[in-house]
Amino acid sequence: MSEKIDKIRELLSEIETEFNPQEADSFERNFDALELPDIVSQIVDYLQPHLHPYEAAIYWYLFRHSVIKQGTQRVRVSVRGLCSGVIKSSSGQSEKLSYASVQDTLRGLEEKKCIRKDGDTNREGTPYLVLIPEEIPWCVEHMKTAKENLATYIVDEVRDVDYYNVAENRIKIFERDLYKCKYCGKQLTRFSATLDHIQPVSHGGLNSFDNLVTACLHCNSSRGNRPVMEAVTKGNAEP
Repeated sequence: MSEKIDKIRELLSEIETEFNPQEADSFERNFDALELPDIVSQIVDYLQPHLHPYEAAIYWYLFRHSVIKQGTQRVRVSVRGLCSGVIKSSSGQSEKLSYASVQDTLRGLEEKKCIRKDGDTNREGTPYLVLIPEEIPWCVEHMKTAKENLATYIVDEVRDVDYYNVAENRIKIFERDLYKCKYCGKQLTRFSATLDHIQPVSHGGLNSFDNLVTACLHCNSSRGNRPVMEAVTKGNAEP
């Protein structure tokens, strides 16, 4: 039985090694510190209101020591290390949290899919992947609802406005499409999403608001210059 458990652990470790680093590496390749205000705003608006005080404090601590400090979503921490220097006990009788409180808080953040274990625990602690609102399903739903309640974007009628190369304009396309690939429907983030021209530039297409759609890297690269409806049909996404 022990050997079977060891084999299962090895397989799970291989799966984590195969998939998790790819997700985090995508963030690291595309992360721009100038995007931090947008990410922080999303955390404040959509994530923090649904966290308990201890969860919010520890999430911000992990975010501070991963994304802000290192430009990566990975961080290794120990339960004992999080007991002090993060937040005082709510009872006011102690300057630090109990070991059990930190364990419960980390478990709560995992259940809410705000963080995810990213490897094995050692004497230095447990490695975690710190997820941002765009990667947390229930946060995405809150963001979607908020966007639906806002007025429709006022689009500049000048058709040569650049929504492809200007960072703040690119985000407007991603938000309009709810960070989903228009071809296969895959949920994306600003770090894994790309923009695709409906009418290719080689055929006279512009970098305008209505000529760009959100696409995953695979669909974008595989479409080439094929007509957009052919790509949509092949990807089984709704037009």
